[in-house]
Amino acid sequence: MKDDKFKYIGEALILAIGLFLAGGALRSGIVKFKEMDRTVTAKGLCEKEVKANKATWPLKFKELGNDPAELYDRIEKNTQAIVAFLKENGLSDEEISLAPPAMVDQQANMSYSNEEVRYRYKANCVVTVVSKNVDLVRKIVSKQAVLMRRGITIVSNEYDEGSLVSYEFTGLNEIKPEMIAEATRNARKTAEQFATDSNSELGKIKTADQGQFSIDDRDSNTPWLKNIRVVTTVVYYLED
Repeated sequence: MKDDKFKYIGEALILAIGLFLAGGALRSGIVKFKEMDRTVTAKGLCEKEVKANKATWPLKFKELGNDPAELYDRIEKNTQAIVAFLKENGLSDEEISLAPPAMVDQQANMSYSNEEVRYRYKANCVVTVVSKNVDLVRKIVSKQAVLMRRGITIVSNEYDEGSLVSYEFTGLNEIKPEMIAEATRNARKTAEQFATDSNSELGKIKTADQGQFSIDDRDSNTPWLKNIRVVTTVVYYLED
């Protein structure tokens, strides 16, 4: 009986020692795996201020009347006056486009009520300027009061109190490589500093993500100046 008892104790002891050694080996393996895959993730930022190279300016005006023929005559007259104003200030025919007026029968819209309308027809009209000469467009915008002296009122967008002119920068593809390179250099500087602080050396790149480019107005007062931003995320190996 004693022999069986000592046999069980011996087997249990051997099993315990085996599990202990196996656990130690397992822990050692995990540490080595992590050490073999030691990495640092760094982000690099690049920002650049550019000037817009495209301006879109919709000149909107409205006309009211009860006689469609007379109303169309006034629309034609005012449209020609706006085009003449734009061309005398340096814009070309290719930069000016005309859209047919959008007519609204206000009497029909009010047919369900007893309210009377003074003018049956309302016409929404627009002459659109699209130009790469941003400075020229800005200069002409500052002169649009001339149109008021000619009896034409340019109205603002009913749903947008901001600037009537929209400005775009369309040359992103030309500056992308330079910006990505700078952002990557900045990420490497950050990673090198981390490596130095941790008594390591920076190794090769494991993965890299250039992120998304964003283009925003520099501020609300100068929408023709744009701020372009990109953030790259780079994962480097660390070496002893």
